[in-house]
Amino acid sequence: MYQFTIIVPVYNEEDNLERVEKELLAYIQIATKKTKILFVNDGSKDNSQAMIKAICARNEAFNFLNFKENRGLSAAIKAGFDAVDTELLGYIDSDLQTAPADFNLLLEHSNEYDLVTGVRSNRKDSFVKNMSSKIANGIRRAFTDDGMDDTGCPLKVIKTDYAKRIPMFKGLHRFLPAMILLQNGKVLQVPVQHFPRVAGTAKFGVWNRLLGPLMDCFAYLWMKKKYINYTIESKG
Repeated sequence: MYQFTIIVPVYNEEDNLERVEKELLAYIQIATKKTKILFVNDGSKDNSQAMIKAICARNEAFNFLNFKENRGLSAAIKAGFDAVDTELLGYIDSDLQTAPADFNLLLEHSNEYDLVTGVRSNRKDSFVKNMSSKIANGIRRAFTDDGMDDTGCPLKVIKTDYAKRIPMFKGLHRFLPAMILLQNGKVLQVPVQHFPRVAGTAKFGVWNRLLGPLMDCFAYLWMKKKYINYTIESKG
């Protein structure tokens, strides 16, 4: 029985998908929990869906969801959350700038913590991307007080029952630790490897990494004020 599902959002990543298949197959062999893969194709315009379909046809542990149209990263992650049926779920970008093998580092803490996120050490991105991410993380941390240094790291493990309770809106994928804290969950960050993108192009510019998150902070504050959280002690 599978214990862990890795969600892989995809948007126009045909140049990366063969490598994604190879590295995720290698990870499954060393995973500390029995693992399956869920691609979520976010309305790709290239050959990504045909490649995903072929990958899933030849690998029993691989499945996919295919969006009719492009709906954005938050929607792809939310669809993955909704579809997962294992106790734990993970999330990794299809550009593979983080290593699937590092999921094992996060899974070590999955019993004690409800979300474990990677922190990219020695990042291999451009100066502009690094600086805009640092500024955006600083702004978000000031608003949320979640203690996280790198919520943009595309390597996370979450207990599925917590993930399914997140009221996901566009942009809130950057606030996953804060949304777990709203549920009185426990979060942890763990250093992970980071690599340059070797194929394809980044889908987000400075606006997405900096100005967009600033506006999302106000949405988070509104949600925090209105958030309903309760625990049922008994029922009959």
